[in-house]
Amino acid sequence: MLKRIITAVVLIPIVLVLILWAPVPLLAVVTAAIALLTIHEFLRLTESYGVQPVRTPTYIFCGLFFLLLAINAGNQKPLLSTAIFVYTLGFAAAIVPFIFLTIAMRREKLSSGYPAAAASVFAFAYIALPLGMLVQLRQQWAGAFYILYLLLVVWAGDIFAYFVGRSMGRHLMSPRISPKKTWEGAVASLLASAGVGFVMFHYALQISSALLRVGLIGRRDGLFGLELPSMLPVILLTIVLNVAAQLGDLVESLIKRGAGVKDSGSLLPGHGGMLDRIDALLFAAPLLWYYAAWRVMQ
Repeated sequence: MLKRIITAVVLIPIVLVLILWAPVPLLAVVTAAIALLTIHEFLRLTESYGVQPVRTPTYIFCGLFFLLLAINAGNQKPLLSTAIFVYTLGFAAAIVPFIFLTIAMRREKLSSGYPAAAASVFAFAYIALPLGMLVQLRQQWAGAFYILYLLLVVWAGDIFAYFVGRSMGRHLMSPRISPKKTWEGAVASLLASAGVGFVMFHYALQISSALLRVGLIGRRDGLFGLELPSMLPVILLTIVLNVAAQLGDLVESLIKRGAGVKDSGSLLPGHGGMLDRIDALLFAAPLLWYYAAWRVMQ
């Protein structure tokens, strides 16, 4: 417990400063490093399923994807940037199976080719794409505010699910996949996230103005004036994001249970590996990215 708290106290301020203040190219580089570490953990998990992944080509392909995001980060037109990202995403998703299957053709044991290629394709879709969406979201209008909102919603849900589940949880949610998760914790997570989402948008102008005054964001990074959405869509969006985050956690637990391990790694004391820490974001980030992109195009 103490290690978990200390790790969070150290990492949270770093993450917040990075998403609010850092230039987008730097954010892309750091996110790429996180993605590659997470992919490394994921590919190691696949070995427990009898798969021998193609590691280096997977790292190179995913790294090039983030390099394209960093290069495009200087574009100040968010709508155009979103369009370019969509083109890049669609093209990458279309060619990635063929790239890894072509690489797998060189294997002596042909029966190992498809599972290895499938693991690499899944690593790209499961990890690199959602994290890439977070980088592109940062380039949109009010992008920093939206990412801050997402992180606080996910963190609040995770914290309340953990403590309420441990102290009051009686009804197991999915004992085969995650023996400690309870419905009481899930409800507490949902309520906490909804509360944080309401506060974030109810006081969006004040929060954005405060961040602007201390120099953590630029004008285009906050949520001001007429840009504020009504509260009902915000509450619905927050509920969807919380459900997605909880499902993301369960999906990663499924992968780990199938691999016969408790944690994806040991990089973060008290939290396990990088995948253990960002699993909830991997389902929630694409949903928020789509919502923010849709608002820009209205």
